[in-house]
Amino acid sequence: MRADARRNRERLLEVARECFATEGVSVPVDEIARRAGLGAGTMHRHFPTKESLFEAIVLSHIAQLVDEARSLAEAEDPGEAFFGFCLGMVERGMKNRGLAEILAGAGIDAKARIAAETEQLDRALERLVERAQGSGQVRADIGIADVRALLNSIHTAAEREQGDRRMALRMMTVICDGLRTNPR
Repeated sequence: MRADARRNRERLLEVARECFATEGVSVPVDEIARRAGLGAGTMHRHFPTKESLFEAIVLSHIAQLVDEARSLAEAEDPGEAFFGFCLGMVERGMKNRGLAEILAGAGIDAKARIAAETEQLDRALERLVERAQGSGQVRADIGIADVRALLNSIHTAAEREQGDRRMALRMMTVICDGLRTNPR
């Protein structure tokens, strides 16, 4: 890819992230191109569909989460690493309407195309769960499917409440207390 094309692509992604984060997935792609100072043709050359644009953003976000979870896998305090990671996922989701909509199952369906990356995230999160369980800080009867369902339920509930961040964080605190072997 030529340098100018790469810059244009990155600019489109940057503006799209901002738009989706603040306004959700309903922002028209031509509006994103306009805000990026580029034409609709440039947008469509890089991202033929809105789904392909959102997919690129979601893939980038998931890659960041995987990297973060992997870096926490050897943390000195496995319980705090796990709980902090989960809380951070909820906080990021609440700051980003587009990602929250995807997590809640609304809007663009990019789930099939991000399956491999989601599996990597599940494996990295599973490692955090296992280490926290091994340290005696997380209940032994909890698995990755439980954790994923709990995280998704927070995003779904928060979306129904028009993105009530305080409620989502309060719910995550209650969930974390329920996952602990010794609740605070």
